[in-house]
Amino acid sequence: MNEIETLFNQGADMMPWLVDSVINLAIGLVIFFMGKFVAGKVAHWCEKRLLKASVDQAVAGFASSILYALMFAGIALMALGQVGVETTSFIAILGAAGLAVGLALQGSLSNFASGVLIILLRPFRSGDFIDAGGQMGTVNRIELFHTYLRTPDNRVIIVPNSSVMNGSIVNFSRETTRRLDLVVGISYDADIRLAKKIMEEIVSADERILKDPKCLIAVSELADSSVNFFLRPWVASGDYWTVRADLLEKIKYTFDEQGVGIPYPQMDVHVHKQES
Repeated sequence: MNEIETLFNQGADMMPWLVDSVINLAIGLVIFFMGKFVAGKVAHWCEKRLLKASVDQAVAGFASSILYALMFAGIALMALGQVGVETTSFIAILGAAGLAVGLALQGSLSNFASGVLIILLRPFRSGDFIDAGGQMGTVNRIELFHTYLRTPDNRVIIVPNSSVMNGSIVNFSRETTRRLDLVVGISYDADIRLAKKIMEEIVSADERILKDPKCLIAVSELADSSVNFFLRPWVASGDYWTVRADLLEKIKYTFDEQGVGIPYPQMDVHVHKQES
């Protein structure tokens, strides 16, 4: 009987502690999940405000990712403190663990550092069409560890930031104008002057082709099966692919109408009959 009373008294003594622990745990969970929700909303709001202030979309996305990560870390520490975890010692433990994790996750840290360099150096902006990290596409957004590219056929390519910064970056959208580098071949029995005149007329008639710099049309090579011309007009970057396709189509139609042959690769075989 005395043992039962003793256990009952111990249980009664532990009840306030148990109730406090449950309450603190519930409050900690509320702080964590509500704080996470609020952090997401605040980061999204900041990104929208930056975009309204004409900040580049890639920069806005990167800044919002940083803000969310910092807020999430603070919320996690607040929740742990509410539960009863000693955050001072916990931060020290996190620092030691962070060093070990940092050594194990050198690739991720490299991606983060590369993301910071992308934002600071600005080799490209959101909306630029680039070739980087072995991939080509339009920059959609830059986040802590990855850059998101969207291809012309609407695929999303996620490229690690370190791969972007450790290789060559070709930005097709940085300059407002680009030069078309076309090679047009005609047969050896075709009139070179007529072919050049046709191409000059086609280029002059297209308003999308810039007058300055001047378009270069010149014989570049006497190849095995054709006489090749350089055709190098300058166009606005946004018109590059449409002008390229239109020029090739118009040249083919006009050459056919004017009797200028475009040869296929061919080989002459001479057979000599030897008398016995």
